[in-house]
Amino acid sequence: MTSTARPVTIATLKKMKEEGKRISMLTAYDFTMASLLEQAGVDVLLVGDSLGMVVQGHSTTIPVTLREMIYHGTMVARAAKRAMVVVDLPFPHGQLGVNKTLIVAARVMKQTGCHAVKLEGGAEQADTIAAMVNAGIPVIAHVGLRPQSVHALGGYKVQRDADKLQRDAMAAQQAGAFCILMECVPQDLAKLITDSVAVPTIGIGAGPHCDGQVLVTNDLLGLTVGRVPKFVRPMTNLAEQIQSAVEHFNSEVRSGSFPNANESFD
Repeated sequence: MTSTARPVTIATLKKMKEEGKRISMLTAYDFTMASLLEQAGVDVLLVGDSLGMVVQGHSTTIPVTLREMIYHGTMVARAAKRAMVVVDLPFPHGQLGVNKTLIVAARVMKQTGCHAVKLEGGAEQADTIAAMVNAGIPVIAHVGLRPQSVHALGGYKVQRDADKLQRDAMAAQQAGAFCILMECVPQDLAKLITDSVAVPTIGIGAGPHCDGQVLVTNDLLGLTVGRVPKFVRPMTNLAEQIQSAVEHFNSEVRSGSFPNANESFD
């Protein structure tokens, strides 16, 4: 299905918003998972700095390095045929000012083969967004709860400052961001912003009124270690299936029944 489908582009996402078609986005950190998500028809693969928590076991996204984002982004881009690939700019590279951030974003695009980058911030990042867009680098703006600023925000909390959220969204759009990701925003406010901007909005913990939705794939598949956020709806429980398969493997090995003659070479 996906091998013959047309690639998802900025124009594709804009048309989907105009036609009321919902956009699906999921995180991917490696070739295998990206290939599976690609084959399942996901529109956008996000190489999120959430890998710091999901893959590396950190309590925040802050420790993730630029080199690590490029490493994982390259693997995901290699798997994508139809899906758009977006790579996060890790802390603090998205907050170093226009020139330095532009250089980093260009490096990410060039070395990973991704199609766009995601930058945390809205109004305060307008000049940086505009510079990247003018340089030919498509940008998704991330507003609301910004995980890289979790300490400054006082923790992982719902963001309810309507004036700031609307100001951030409008500034990001005016600067040239082709999409706005809203995290942990009250649903009525997310709807107000979605209706007021011409670019697509993607929600995570922002209710059902956004133009699309994104989740961390491990949360979706029931692979999360620890607490699952309120806004997650696990679609299966792979953790139980994996544990069961490994326990069966252990049993077969210890009993001597694996490998058998058909699984061995003469």
